[in-house]
Amino acid sequence: MLDTTSNDELPPIPAKRYFAIGEVSELCGVKPHVLRYWEQEFPQLKPVKRRGNRRYYQRQDVILIRQIRTLLYQEGFTIGGARQKLAGEDAREDLNQSRQVVRQIRAELEDLLATLRR
Repeated sequence: MLDTTSNDELPPIPAKRYFAIGEVSELCGVKPHVLRYWEQEFPQLKPVKRRGNRRYYQRQDVILIRQIRTLLYQEGFTIGGARQKLAGEDAREDLNQSRQVVRQIRAELEDLLATLRR
């Protein structure tokens, strides 16, 4: 049975560094076996593994899991579609950062050119 609770109705994420899989399951409204499956399907989701291969998720992992959950359960994406959407968001972020760096370098070069012309 799908849990159709929206992310707005999920409990707030506590201010902790690491979360066990059971905690993440409760925070995201998704069973642990689903989380393990999503790790295989979404390359962005990589919890830290320690002692005996135990998973420890960080805050950004919990946020990502909630995004995945919304895409799959509320917006009706397939696994492949959700993967592409998340990859596209990563690519757009990278492109925006690159554009920002180029603008900054250009401004610095224009300032240098103005200084040289004086």
